[in-house]
Amino acid sequence: MLTGAVFALAGLIFWTSFNTAQGTNLRSDESMLRLSDLIQERSRKNGTLGDSTGKIRSEVDALARRDNGSTEAERRKLAELEETAGTRKLTGPGLTVTLTDAPPNATPQIPGVPDPQPNDLVIHQQDLQAVVNALWQGGAEGIKVMDQRLISTSAVRCVGNTLILQGQVYSPPYKVTAVGDRDKLGAALAASPAIQNYRSYVDAYGLGWKVDQHDTVTLPGYSGTVDLHQAQPIG
Repeated sequence: MLTGAVFALAGLIFWTSFNTAQGTNLRSDESMLRLSDLIQERSRKNGTLGDSTGKIRSEVDALARRDNGSTEAERRKLAELEETAGTRKLTGPGLTVTLTDAPPNATPQIPGVPDPQPNDLVIHQQDLQAVVNALWQGGAEGIKVMDQRLISTSAVRCVGNTLILQGQVYSPPYKVTAVGDRDKLGAALAASPAIQNYRSYVDAYGLGWKVDQHDTVTLPGYSGTVDLHQAQPIG
């Protein structure tokens, strides 16, 4: 009887395993996307949808300008507002800041510095935010992070060592480009306490920091959707 009970229990286990697996390997996670894979997949879809939205938006704007019966003064005012909102291309002198993770096997570059922890070797959200804030403080007329124009509702967020910006995912090196007076932009970067702190890690562990100046650079207009809960007309 005991032997029969053991075989019956084994049979139940085998049947349960077969019914659960449905022909797949229970020890394998190949059938499930990791979180990073899911984020990348959604990012690609968002990029495709963003391109489509941008094209349709351009067509709608063109039709609206053609048929709205507005005066030349009103059209100029609209163009000024679009430029302020960041929905039009912007061209002018500027600079690009590039931030890069340190090598994973980095060691202290200067005497007296302790061995780095993993968080000491990667770009953090506050580092990117410090660069963006300093450029605005320096009078930037417009800013893009990677290939996306920032507007008033843009949020620079990092998850792990990846940047999530307006539905798309980016990995370092991170590039922040601004249009404006290059001397004032550079001075604002140098004066920022948060960037000074970041630069100390550049010196200590080899994090990447590079500033390239441009005689002329073009920022794309923001072409995504704008979800405003409260708004007040200007002027």
